[in-house]
Amino acid sequence: MATNTFRIKPQRKESLFAKLERTLNLGNFFENGLPIKYLPNIAFVTFLIIVYIGYNHHAEKTSREINKLEIEVENLRADYTTLKSDYMYLRLQSEVARRVAAMGLQESDVPPEKIVVEEIEH
Repeated sequence: MATNTFRIKPQRKESLFAKLERTLNLGNFFENGLPIKYLPNIAFVTFLIIVYIGYNHHAEKTSREINKLEIEVENLRADYTTLKSDYMYLRLQSEVARRVAAMGLQESDVPPEKIVVEEIEH
C-alpha cells in the first residue's frame, strides 16, 4: 500500500515588477485610480520628452545635411582648381598663338606704337 509523503514545491523567483511594487508599495497608491493632482506634472514631462525627441531628430537631420554639403563643397573646390589651372594654361601667349593660327592669324613682329593725340583748345 502507498504511503502519503509531503512534497516541497520549489519557490518561484519573484519577478522584477513584483519586487518593484513590493519595494515602492504601489499596491494601494493606485487603488482608487490615478490621482488627478499628478496629471499636470505627467503631461509636462510627456511634453518635454516629445520636444527632446523632436530636437534630436532635427539635430541628426541637420548633421547629415552638413556632411553632405561639405562633400559637395570639396568637389566644387576641386573642380574650381582644375578649371583655374586650365584657364591659366590657355591664356599663355604661346597657347593663344597656337590656337589662333588655325584662323589665319599670326603674331606681329613689329612692336606696338604709342599714339599721342594733342588736345585741341576751344
